[in-house]
Amino acid sequence: MLRIAFVGWRGMVGSVLMGRMREEDDFKGFEATFFTTSNVGGKGPDVGLDIPPLRDAFDVGLLTSHDIIVTCQGGGYTKDVYPKVLETGWAGYWIDSASALRMDEESIIVLDPVNRDVIDRGLAAGVKKYVGGNCTVSLMLMGLSGLFATGRVEWISPMTYQSASGAGAKHMKELIAQMAELGVIAGPLLDHPATTAIAIDEAITDRLRQGDFPTENFLAPLAGSLIPWIDSAMESGQTREEWKGMVETNKILGTETPIPVDGLCVRVGAMRCHSQGLTIKLAGDIPLDEINGMIAEGNPWVELVPNDRESTLQRLTPAAVNGTLTVPVGRVHKMLMGPEYVAAFTVGDQLLWGAAEPIRRILKIIVEHLG
Repeated sequence: MLRIAFVGWRGMVGSVLMGRMREEDDFKGFEATFFTTSNVGGKGPDVGLDIPPLRDAFDVGLLTSHDIIVTCQGGGYTKDVYPKVLETGWAGYWIDSASALRMDEESIIVLDPVNRDVIDRGLAAGVKKYVGGNCTVSLMLMGLSGLFATGRVEWISPMTYQSASGAGAKHMKELIAQMAELGVIAGPLLDHPATTAIAIDEAITDRLRQGDFPTENFLAPLAGSLIPWIDSAMESGQTREEWKGMVETNKILGTETPIPVDGLCVRVGAMRCHSQGLTIKLAGDIPLDEINGMIAEGNPWVELVPNDRESTLQRLTPAAVNGTLTVPVGRVHKMLMGPEYVAAFTVGDQLLWGAAEPIRRILKIIVEHLG
């Protein structure tokens, strides 16, 4: 029987992965061992099976006794442990949600509703390294897979509106703490109907600018504001998050001629789900109804939202999408720059299609491949 090691199953991505695997009854056909970096001997997750106590995630000998290693522990763990695993001559499959191995020539970024052909070729060729992609890139490709499949996308400029959870659990908590601080300031003012909006705004702005406002993680206020910078600086003037757009899109798609992808990435005060405003340059004037059809038929999870106010408010927001696998695409229309320019807006749960779901699905694909 296949032996599969799971590392990093308690964090946000790992816990979502465990939940999805339980929902889909994936814990069958293999022997699972759960590893920990901090609680060796403790109790593992409830997966509906009897499992042994937690094992040491740095025990390379034990890790390499497994056929597949699945890790959601983060890039630091991967950079530390993966080279040691390779040094043993281990020939198993490494599945990783972190970014550390994404751009390795021997790795495949997985998003099987979009690049199953790339994955299948990799499996046939003996590729053993499969990595989850950047969350906004994966969500953009899920939303526009039908359009990309036509080969008619010349370039695309995504402007992202990324939630606090994309930065981690501490950041989510800090956003709530910031909201609470602003609530304390605004509460007494809101209790008096005669208070003007300007007075409330002045009080909120003053609190945002005070040195003791909770910004340890974000380094700036996010509640009542936004942060137009995500990740580290690149020489190009992009942030690394923005740089990932082009390199990961083309690696996922396996393009021979790279498709330019560039835009700005912004952190906003949503708790979960990333949104993107998209400017798309097509190779020629394609009728709008055909464009809508291409998008709607891209994969079973994409949902085309009519370009009207009621549908947009009901179906094209983080509040509507949170916790679901649906990737709605709306506001689709031709732009004034010319008939080959199209605008669209998409939103998706970055902890699902942007992180855990591609990992769950590639694990299932590999298990079936080995079976």
